[in-house]
Amino acid sequence: MSIKIAVIQFPGANCDLDTIHVLKDVMHIDVDLIWHNYFKESKYDGVILPGGFSFGDYLRSGIIAAHSPAIDEAKIMVKDGRPVIGICNGCQILAEAQFLPGAFLHNESLKFICKWINLKVENNNTAFSNKMNTGDVLALPIAHAEGRYFNDNVEELEENNQIVFRYSTEKGELTKDSNPNGSLANIAGICNLEQNCIGLMPHPERASEAIITPKRTTHGLLFFESIIEFIKRRIS
Repeated sequence: MSIKIAVIQFPGANCDLDTIHVLKDVMHIDVDLIWHNYFKESKYDGVILPGGFSFGDYLRSGIIAAHSPAIDEAKIMVKDGRPVIGICNGCQILAEAQFLPGAFLHNESLKFICKWINLKVENNNTAFSNKMNTGDVLALPIAHAEGRYFNDNVEELEENNQIVFRYSTEKGELTKDSNPNGSLANIAGICNLEQNCIGLMPHPERASEAIITPKRTTHGLLFFESIIEFIKRRIS
């Protein structure tokens, strides 16, 4: 089964090549790095918007990239049921483009935060979590200044099962201390109603090889394996 993924490159992106490396060199998936103005969705089974500082985070994170031609192409993919994934800045872009509900504000500390955190899986039916179990706790790094998730109707998100990941302790407890940025209800990742468009603030591409992770884990690979599994199910 031939699968082809696109990784969109925005000016200011700095995690695009990391994402390409995981897909191409670790997982041996056919992947293209495409400048945002030139992306065309027709030959791709999925697309990833990587982390970084698109357009220098001018005005606010993700807002300029949200008006890129690539977003119009990604909109076609979402409607078609193909996976559209945003990681960190990519997540902010998807929220600004209204693919995902809510918004991302400055961290509660008003400081850039770069550290390893624990992430609890709340929904394992999405295109970015189906290789996990509900309740799993994963170790991933974060690196952001505007990662504090806000939504004025978290009850609706819970009812629709749109909360995919939450910051937690190693035991899966949702505490204030385990919430690195002040996100509402410890939310770290959300999805659309159809569960094929997902945004996540932590960086799975930085936790996909044991040699570069503190605990020699490869929890990040589960996210990319989930994308491939989702595509396989969709094609078959």
